[in-house]
Amino acid sequence: MPKELEPEDFYTTPEGYIVFTEAYHLKRGHCCQSGCKHCPFGFDKRTGKFKTK
Repeated sequence: MPKELEPEDFYTTPEGYIVFTEAYHLKRGHCCQSGCKHCPFGFDKRTGKFKTK
């Protein structure tokens, strides 16, 4: 996991939540299977499977 977050790694919602971007997930290099909003790996939390491209 990256040591420090860069500005392109996340944004804050109006409610104050931190949301990681696709750029952050790609830097991390693996899927955590948590159903992240910007997951570039294609994981679907509802089915527990990865979507094929």
